[in-house]
Amino acid sequence: MPRKKGVAPLSSLCLGNVARHMQGVWVKDYSENYLDEFQFRYVMGPFNELAGCLVQDLLQLLGESRRLTRAALHLLLVPHLTALSLRSCPGLVSNAITQLVTVRCKNLSSLDLNGCSRVPTAALVDLLEGLPRLTKLGLAETQANTQVLAAVGSCCRRLRELDVSHCQKVTPDSLLHLAYDQTESALCCPALRVLLAQGMEPEDHSQDLVRALAFVLLALPSLEFLATSHLREALCLIHTQQFGGTQGLPGFPSLEELARRRQGAQAAAGDSWLTLPLRRVEEVEEPFLATFCSVCPEMAEATVSLSDGPGASWDRLAWSRLTQLAVHCTGHQGRGLAEMLPVAQGLGAQLQSLSLHGFFYGDEFSFCTLLNCCPNLTAFSSHLSAPAGPVRPADAVPNGEPAVELQDWELDLLHHPFPKLRHFSLGLAGSCGPLPSQHATVLRSSLASLLSRSPSLETVALLSIPFSLDGVFQKVLAAPGAALCNLRELSLAESQVSSPTLHCLLALDNGLSSLNLAGCPAIHRRDYDQLLRTVRKERLELDIAWQ
Repeated sequence: MPRKKGVAPLSSLCLGNVARHMQGVWVKDYSENYLDEFQFRYVMGPFNELAGCLVQDLLQLLGESRRLTRAALHLLLVPHLTALSLRSCPGLVSNAITQLVTVRCKNLSSLDLNGCSRVPTAALVDLLEGLPRLTKLGLAETQANTQVLAAVGSCCRRLRELDVSHCQKVTPDSLLHLAYDQTESALCCPALRVLLAQGMEPEDHSQDLVRALAFVLLALPSLEFLATSHLREALCLIHTQQFGGTQGLPGFPSLEELARRRQGAQAAAGDSWLTLPLRRVEEVEEPFLATFCSVCPEMAEATVSLSDGPGASWDRLAWSRLTQLAVHCTGHQGRGLAEMLPVAQGLGAQLQSLSLHGFFYGDEFSFCTLLNCCPNLTAFSSHLSAPAGPVRPADAVPNGEPAVELQDWELDLLHHPFPKLRHFSLGLAGSCGPLPSQHATVLRSSLASLLSRSPSLETVALLSIPFSLDGVFQKVLAAPGAALCNLRELSLAESQVSSPTLHCLLALDNGLSSLNLAGCPAIHRRDYDQLLRTVRKERLELDIAWQ
């Protein structure tokens, strides 16, 4: 049975009480007498005794509930804060507030100013020069510019994550100042692993951005993820090393020099190829798979998009450390799910997360065969469409044995359990009609086996499944062991499931907190009302969504 409603943690109750009385009690005297007296930058108050993590939680609570005031913010900028996020109150963050942060919060390792566009550039520079311990910095949608990025590069030597997305004053040349200190003639940000630079779309000088991104990729020795729409062009430039047409800025090393430095360092380590340490990449288009694999051999997370062109050469997917793979079919025709079998067989047990969208369910055994290749999955997501064109008759099952009539639950098409699987989602296109009988039988059996043999499942989504799921859950509930014992969220939107089956699921001993029944054709108002009565009667902490 889902978890019964309990008492909120004492810390949450206390913070809620403080938030409710913040203006009338905690900041009353300060607001009336000292708010605009700037000599009180070292003000001592009750929050100096509160743990830094609780101060940050209180700031977030006040910001999200729109109860944070300038006076409250003054009192909550305590010296022992190590993490500070002001994205929930950008209207309060001004030059004066950043000065207070600089003076009071010397121990910050994480600072998020996302959307704080009122802070002038000079104030951002002063702030960053006074916070050398930062490891994570969010400057998205601020007035950050070249001077700010130069301050980051020269002062924040420990920085590991930086977000400068949608900063209108950041130009391609600004990125060079982030990676190279002209005054010291030295590379900067040696520890930077994540750089988010979305929204930089120069209309007339896109080649300048490509050059700047190539500079950053070659100059930052630890960069693992670069979020930008021009990453592909920058990687192709590095792969071909055709730097002759790119002109560097005066005072900065050329791309050729950076490439020689990196190649020399790699040659000293026994690798003569020019490669980058990127471990995560988004939107790899099919024709450029080989380039990405060659330049980024350490890739661990990748999103690949497939068009309607010729099939991918999956044997070129030479990412020996790839653990998270998402593949999307962007063309109108889609691809057969069976096309993913070679890559699944090649990556095998190393895959932890697999997401496949836009494929059609042509070969009835492709779904279970795919799962059999990936025993160590922690997350699986797929959205399929009905078979395209005539359905091929099944002449043999994957192990080579003669085909049999698939009419019962005797099938055991999954060869192993999935002990690590925590998140599973399968959707079929809402417009697709009934599946062919062979496909439906194989899919029913596969789902029942997977749900029965995945003891760590926390979230399950079965969306628009065009056959009744009652039999699937009956088999799961009758299986030995503790199936679905860790389930937290269950979505059956637009699928066929009956009210008795739902009540059986509610009787399970787990922590189910969310049940989505939107669009389920067999669930009517009386069924929904009965479920709500059960929730109220048993005092369950369960949210049920229904149309």
